[in-house]
This record gives sequence, C-alpha cells and structure tokens, in this order.
Amino acid sequence: MRNVETYNDHVVRLFLLAAAVWGIIGMAIGVYIAAELAWPALNFGIPWLTFSRLRPDHTFGVIFAFGGSALIGTCYYVVQRTGHTRLALGRLAHFTFWGWQLICVLAMVTMPLGITQSKEYAEPEWIIDLLIAVVWVSIGVVFFATLARRRIQHIYVANWYYGAFIIAVGLLHIVNNLVAPVSLWKSYPIYSGVVDAMVQWWYGHNAVAFFLTAGFLGMMYYFVPRQAQQPLWSYRFSIVNFWALISVYMWAGSHHLIYTALPDWVQSVGMAFSLVLLMPSWGSAANGLLTFNGSWHKLRTDPAAKFMVIALVFYAASTFEGSMMAIKTVNALSHYTDWTVAHVHSGSIGWVAMITIGSLYAMAPRALGRPAMHSTRAMNVHFWMHTVGLLLYVLAMWFAGVTEGLMWRATEPDGSLTHSFIASLLAAKPYYVVRWFGGVLVVGGMVVMAWNLWHTAADARAHLIKPIPVPIPEPEPHQVPAPLPAMG
Repeated sequence: MRNVETYNDHVVRLFLLAAAVWGIIGMAIGVYIAAELAWPALNFGIPWLTFSRLRPDHTFGVIFAFGGSALIGTCYYVVQRTGHTRLALGRLAHFTFWGWQLICVLAMVTMPLGITQSKEYAEPEWIIDLLIAVVWVSIGVVFFATLARRRIQHIYVANWYYGAFIIAVGLLHIVNNLVAPVSLWKSYPIYSGVVDAMVQWWYGHNAVAFFLTAGFLGMMYYFVPRQAQQPLWSYRFSIVNFWALISVYMWAGSHHLIYTALPDWVQSVGMAFSLVLLMPSWGSAANGLLTFNGSWHKLRTDPAAKFMVIALVFYAASTFEGSMMAIKTVNALSHYTDWTVAHVHSGSIGWVAMITIGSLYAMAPRALGRPAMHSTRAMNVHFWMHTVGLLLYVLAMWFAGVTEGLMWRATEPDGSLTHSFIASLLAAKPYYVVRWFGGVLVVGGMVVMAWNLWHTAADARAHLIKPIPVPIPEPEPHQVPAPLPAMG
C-alpha cells in the first residue's frame, strides 16, 4: 500500500455540493412553472416570470447544473479509483468547477431576461457557449490526462462511457452552436430552415444520448457493483452494449421531427434506429439489475441501493416508451401532448435523478471520510418522497397526454373538430394539479438529501478536522478484469 499520493477529493466534494444545491434550485423552478400551468395568475404579469421564460431555466438547471455537476464530480471520483492514481492537473480541475458554476449562473440569469437562442437544451447565447466549450475541453483534458497516468493497464468500462460522454457532448455542442454574432448577447445560426431543425435535434436527442444516458451509465457501471458488493454481472456484455449504444444513438434524432417538413425518408431512418436502440438500452438496464443477484437483501437496509434499482427499472421503462413513441402511428397520438412530458420526466426524474441520488449517497461518505451518511432514516424518507412524487407526476402526465391526443383527433362526420383546444386544456387541468403536487414531493426529497449531506460533512469536520486521505493501492493482478482482445 502506497501513501505517497492520495486521491484528490476536494474538487469532487465541491461538485457534490453544487449538485445538491442546483438540484433544489432547478427542480423548485420546475414546481413553480408547473403551478403556473394550473394557476396562470402566478406569473403576476411579469414577463420574466412567465412559463416560457422560466422553463429553459428549469431544463438547464436540472440537466446541466444539477446533472452536469454530478457527472463531472463522479467522473473525477471514478477515474481516480479505477486507475489507482491521483487526479491529473489539480488546478485545471478546480478551474472546471468554478468555470462550470459561472456558466450555470450566467445561463440561469440571462434566459429569463429573453437572452436566448430559443433552441431546446441549447438556449444560452454565443458568449456563454464559448465559455462552455473552453470549460468542456478542460474537463476532457483533466479526465484523459488522469486516464493516461493510471496504474492499472485495463480501462474499466465506466471510463469508456465517461470518455464517450465528454467527446460526444463537446462535438454536439460546437456543431449545433455555430452562429454569426451580431452583438454581445445576440447571434443567428449559420443553418436555416429544416437544416437548422435537423442539426438542433441531432444535438437535442444526442444530448439525451450522451449527457443523460452515456454519462449516467458510466456512473451506474461503477456505483452499482460497488453498492451491491459484487462484480458486474457481465463485463463483456457491458462492452457490447457500449459499442451498440454509441453506434445507434447518433442516428435517432430525427424522430423528434416526424410529420414536419423534414424529408420522409429521414424521419423513417430516425424511427428505425430508435427501435434498434431498445436493445443496447435494455442490455445495460439488465446488466445493472442482474448485478444485484444474490444481493437483493440489501434493498431492505440500503436506501442508496433502492435508488439505483428503481433508477434501472425506469431506465428500461423510459427507453422502451421512447422507442415506441418514435413509431409514426404512435407519434401521431403522442406528439405535442403531455405524453411527451411524461416520457421525458420518467427518464429524467426516474432514471437520471435516481441513479444520481443513489450514487451521491454511495460516494459522499467515502469522499468525506465517513463510514456512512449522517441519517439512514432521512435517506429512506427521501426515497419514498421521490418515488411517490415521480409516480404521481408521470401518471398524471400520461393521462393528460392521452386525453389531449384523443380529443385533438376526434372529428365530426363533416370533418370538423369535436373539441376546441381550450376544452382539451380544461380537461387536462386536474392532472396539472396532481403533477404539481408530485413535483413538490420530489423537491422536498432533495431538501432532505441536502440536509443529510450537510450533516454528513459536519460529522467529518467534527471528528476528523478534514476528510481522511485515501491511499492509492498498488495494482493487484486479481483486481484487473481479463482483457477482451476482440473488443479492443
């Protein structure tokens, strides 16, 4: 056992704190705008409080501020442990933390003021996009430099997913944000018309693919075996799923543009690849769930494991639903309805948030040098608040979406519409109230998590002055998975 170097967990703890704070902020904004849909007067006639101005803050706050902070923090944590080496370029790693937080603040302040490109998941203007590119390249430099100095020859599969996440998101971000600036806060895309829409949804869907899927699968492939205290069910299967996922996902984005001006053959390509995508998605979910074989008893005593298992169930469910919704006949009913909202939040609150929360609960005590979280009871309270809130949200939006789709399609014998659009809004309003209440429970659970993390950190300060440095062990032959020549 070597004690010359220790893992750099300071920057990891910073990202852990940021994820907890941004999770509450991003989800609280979501609850507020959900309330506006049920009670429109809550915008008080103020432009920057309207649903249309605050929704980008919600999506950016949850995906990039909360999810991004969690991904970068766990990425730095995992690459050190799997490589048995200290994080490379410590000052640059700290720059990525402060740079990412600056980006989040700038984006969250400017978007409600109307300073936006009006592109889904890509709203910040060009000056912020440049900063994102600089910070993202820096994250890649830190990650791959750490990977290059690893003491273990084999690269564990979690790092494959993190590496793909970093490379692909950088590529997507740069290509989608090629613009012509006309002022400090205004620019116009170099693409036009249907080409702009195609590039946007090539980016938009692959932001889901590589940010919300590949990155969080990297998290899953490290923390699930760690929490189950068992080897991954099938290491070879994880590599097969990796190559299948990154090969297929890139081509599915056009399913967002079915029944639009996009050429029909491009829509069909998106539909076909969306259906094929189900195989690697279910493969990863099955690999994670089967890793718990022999450890299912942990679900009675370990809330972090419960979060992870339910996350994998929702990953399987939401990917199946997404593939089905890409079929043109299903899309004719679901498109533009709240069914899409149900699907998105099944994936984001069910898969992304729950695997993140489970991983943070697993990582925090180790990063803080504590034997366990401050309160297991609080973790269980959080689990049930989150799960019940999620189910209320998703079920309400499923019912609202199907109701809307059926009402919009209903016609009289003479071809006129049976229901007005206002009638469909009134029919959906009760479901909006249920959705809001579900969101309140989810945000309440995040507050419980923040309280628990704060007290866990306080325990570390009280008992240890500072977290215990974790020594880097010499690599042992039995720790290294067998090489897979056929997989590269």
